[in-house]
Amino acid sequence: MSDHTAPAVCPFTGRAAGIPLDGNPHRPTPAIATARAEAPAVPVQFADGHDGLLVARYGTAQAVLADDRFTTFPRRFLLGPAEGETHDVDQRALDALAVADILSLDGEQHLRIRRSITSRFSVKAARGRREEINGFVTEALDDFLDGPNPGNLTADFATPISVRSHCLALGVPDSHVALFAETFVQPTTTQRKFEVIRELIEVVRANPGENVLSDLLASDLSEAEVEGLGWVLSVSGRDSVAYMIAMSIFTLLRHPDQWAKLKREPELLRGAIEELVRYNTMFLNLFSRTAREDLEIEGVSVAKGQSVVVSAVGANRDPERFENPDTFDITRDAAGHLGFSHGPHGCVGQQFARVQITQAIEQIMARVPDLTLTEEQLESPYPVASFLPTYEAAPVMVSW
Repeated sequence: MSDHTAPAVCPFTGRAAGIPLDGNPHRPTPAIATARAEAPAVPVQFADGHDGLLVARYGTAQAVLADDRFTTFPRRFLLGPAEGETHDVDQRALDALAVADILSLDGEQHLRIRRSITSRFSVKAARGRREEINGFVTEALDDFLDGPNPGNLTADFATPISVRSHCLALGVPDSHVALFAETFVQPTTTQRKFEVIRELIEVVRANPGENVLSDLLASDLSEAEVEGLGWVLSVSGRDSVAYMIAMSIFTLLRHPDQWAKLKREPELLRGAIEELVRYNTMFLNLFSRTAREDLEIEGVSVAKGQSVVVSAVGANRDPERFENPDTFDITRDAAGHLGFSHGPHGCVGQQFARVQITQAIEQIMARVPDLTLTEEQLESPYPVASFLPTYEAAPVMVSW
C-alpha cells in the first residue's frame, strides 16, 4: 500500500492533470515544484490520454532512470515521424528507426548500438577536438561581430558552432555542411531528412575517416542500424548544444555579479558549466519509462504497464539536492545534475557539448567582455518545442 497520498485529480473530469509544459528556463512552472512537494511520484495524464506518473524529486528521478525494472517501451516520444506523417515516410526509414533509435531501445540491443559510438564521444575524444571546435567558435564569433548590432546570439553564433561541431563528429565533409544545416536546422519532412542521411552515409562510405559514420560503417551493424543511428545522431543533440551555448551566455549576462566574478576568476569556468546546465535544464521531462512489473517508487504503487516520466527541471531544482536551487551560483558544486539525463540512456554526447559551451564562453569573455542583453530580451518567452518536451533555442538578442 502507498505511504503517500497523491495530489487530487481534477474535480470536474476526475482525471489527472497533464504533464507541466509551461514556464521558462529561469522561472519553471510552479506545477513542477508542487508535484515535487506532494509525493515521490504524482498522477499525470500524457498527451495521448493515458494516465501515468510524474517524478520531480532528484533522488527518485535518479533511481528511476537507472532502474532496469522500467523499459522505454512503448515509445511515447519516439524521434520519428510526426503524428500523421508516417504514411509519407518510406518503409526503409521506419525499419531503420525500429532497430536503431537508441533513445527507445533497452538492454543488450541498446548496449550494442550505443557501444558503436561511445569512443567518439568520450572525454578523451572530445578534448582531442578542442582545437577544431575552437576554430569553429572563432569563425562564428568573427561573423557575428561583423553582422548587425544588436544581433541574435542563438541563430548567428550558437547555431553555427553546433552545426559545424556536429558535422565534425559525424564525419560530414565541409562540402555538405550547408546541406546538413538546411536539412536539420530548417523545417523539413522526415522523409527528406532520411534522404539526406542516406546521401551523407554514401559520401562517408566513399571517403572514410576518424568519425562516427565511418565507425558505424566499419562495425557489425546492419545497414538499417547504421541508417537509423545516423538519423538519431543527426536530429538530436545539435539543437541542445545551440540552446546551451545561447542560454549559458544569456544567464551570465542576466547575473552581472556572476559574470564579473567569472571574468576575474576564469578558473571557475569548469564548475560554472555544470551550474549552467543545471540551471538552464533544457528537457522539462525526459523520455518516459514503463514499468515491466508491479513495483513501488518510495511507497507509491506503479502498476505493470504504467508509464513514469521524470522531470529533469524538477530534479535539478530540488532543494533536497541543491541548496537554494533557484539561485544561479557559479561556485556551486552542481556535479551530478540531470541536465544530461542519467543511467543507461544518459546523453552520449555530453562531453562534446561541454567542450563547445566552454570554448564559446571563453571567447566571449576574451573578445567581447562588455556584451549586454538588449532591453527587449529581458522578458522574452521560451516556448516548448513541438516534438519533445524541451525549451527551444529561443533568440537571445545582445549588443556590444
